[in-house]
Amino acid sequence: MVIDKIKKRIEYEDDGTEKEHRSDIPVGMWVKCSNCKEILYKDDLHKNYSICPNCGNHFRLSSRRRVDQIIDKGTFEEFDLNITTDNPLHMDDYVKKLETLKEKTGLDEAVKCGIGNINSEKVVLCVMDSNFMMGSMGKVVGEKIAYSIEKAIELKLPVIIFCASGGARMQEGIVSLMQMAKTSAAVKKLHKAGLLYISILTDPTYGGVTASFASLGDIILAEPNAMIGFAGPRVIKQTIGQDLPEGFQTSEFLLEHGFVDKVVNRKDMKETLYKLLILSKGKDCEKIG
Repeated sequence: MVIDKIKKRIEYEDDGTEKEHRSDIPVGMWVKCSNCKEILYKDDLHKNYSICPNCGNHFRLSSRRRVDQIIDKGTFEEFDLNITTDNPLHMDDYVKKLETLKEKTGLDEAVKCGIGNINSEKVVLCVMDSNFMMGSMGKVVGEKIAYSIEKAIELKLPVIIFCASGGARMQEGIVSLMQMAKTSAAVKKLHKAGLLYISILTDPTYGGVTASFASLGDIILAEPNAMIGFAGPRVIKQTIGQDLPEGFQTSEFLLEHGFVDKVVNRKDMKETLYKLLILSKGKDCEKIG
């Protein structure tokens, strides 16, 4: 439901004075679109794949909702690696922040990995979650992605990774940067094994994630208007001292310049992935429409 504004309910005392205002709108049921500024009923937004019905803006998704949208119901089995994030730089605030985020999001880390079916086609799926430290890649995130790729090689399954990240996690210093090499090496093994890797870039995908496994897919898809790059546009503009092209670093800009293979609306993502999985097996295109 899209509304122009939320009006206060005004009630009056017997003497004509306005009663103290009490909101009759439950907290958390409405959300504002960052693009068109419309106020949206959250339940209706979720039913619409978290896409604004007014302007088509794709809201950021949690890993749980992403899995629910992509994977056949009841088929997702998450990998349990039993590994935890340590604190190599001994930062007290880092430990506290991790514990707070775990409690708030219900996640152990910034990526959810497992095996599931897409229209009965089995895949290894990794979904990064920007709700957990902006999807930044530390030791555990790198290890979970590398493990997932190696598991795919073992089981001879295709890999799909939904990327959403601010980059390497600086609270882990050089350990976080090493994950770029680890994940890239795992992808190379996957390529040598002749298995399909589809990378989907969502808003935002930046830094060390873009510079490693996110850009190494056999097929690279992106959601509409996702911001994708290494450094942010503001940093680049300050560095080179020049105005950037219109739409710089959006998925549409990168599609035009050959970095992205296709921009796919979220409503069509599952079916698109299914078709790519079928085509990779060399099956008849007529069977998938």
